[in-house]
Amino acid sequence: MSALPGNQPEYKADLLLLAGFLGAGKTTLLKRILSWEADLSETVVLVNEFGDIGIDGALLKYSGSDVIELTSGCICCTLSADLHQSLKRIWNRFKPRRIIIESSGVADPQSIAPVLTEPGIRPYMDHKKTVTVLDADYWEAREAFGPLFYNQLEMADLILLNKIDLAKQEKIPRFLKEIHEIIPGSQVIPTIHCGIDPESLWLAATPKTLQLMPIRFFHPISSNRNTDLSDPHHSDREHDNIAVDARHYVTFSFQEPNIVDETRFKKFISNLPWEVFRIKGPIRFADHAVMLNFVGGKSEWTPWEGESQTQLAFIGWNINPEEILKKAASCIK
Repeated sequence: MSALPGNQPEYKADLLLLAGFLGAGKTTLLKRILSWEADLSETVVLVNEFGDIGIDGALLKYSGSDVIELTSGCICCTLSADLHQSLKRIWNRFKPRRIIIESSGVADPQSIAPVLTEPGIRPYMDHKKTVTVLDADYWEAREAFGPLFYNQLEMADLILLNKIDLAKQEKIPRFLKEIHEIIPGSQVIPTIHCGIDPESLWLAATPKTLQLMPIRFFHPISSNRNTDLSDPHHSDREHDNIAVDARHYVTFSFQEPNIVDETRFKKFISNLPWEVFRIKGPIRFADHAVMLNFVGGKSEWTPWEGESQTQLAFIGWNINPEEILKKAASCIK
């Protein structure tokens, strides 16, 4: 890779690897990412097709970002050298801020990940996250798919349990519980058409980038509908402004001017049902405030010096908001 002799580049490109079994919804997720209202001028998409014809590249060519295809093989085996060379060429040509790699449905992330951290790649790119899209029906039939299926999940930082609208509703809580138990290190979010907010997908928040930003919740019924949980006109009630989606997604908020007991609140978070998959906002404890960023069962707590009162936005699937809010209120001193 080209760089000034003896100098490191000013920044590293963030690498996002999309994995998932055939037909799970990876291209749907990629199209979703490219449809977000954001500047994609410094984003490059690398699509790996297993056959000779690049279908996904054709679907994505009008996305506004640069799309590069690797065909006639899989990047985890026959095309691993091509992946390395492609990443080098991408850096030299575009100097992107982000690179999104959509692997083929038969790709094993365990074989791809080492390429992303090779000495020739590591100084210029940072593998931030692997996201695996999981068809909900596939989970129930998982024993038939073999080691590759599990490898795609075990390597994931984030699992999207997709197509939950096509599965029986009563099975989804069990699926979420089973995935968390079998793959405890991953975040898990139930989705329809890979509907997910940008922040949950991309990076862990840092003190430099954290702001009191609204969670934009994607409604699967229509890609043009979004609920802004920070909108003061969203509801006139303080603790229970609730919006219920036709597909059983629920959004609600908890606002509290009084001090929250830290021990009780962290116990409350640890005991939440898996169907509560997104919480964000500042929390005021007795002697300090933090920003909570909770995604798919994992929490990040970052020092916060902004808004002085607790303001939390929740997103869940097929849950009773009143029960959650009652338990949250029990944490108030």
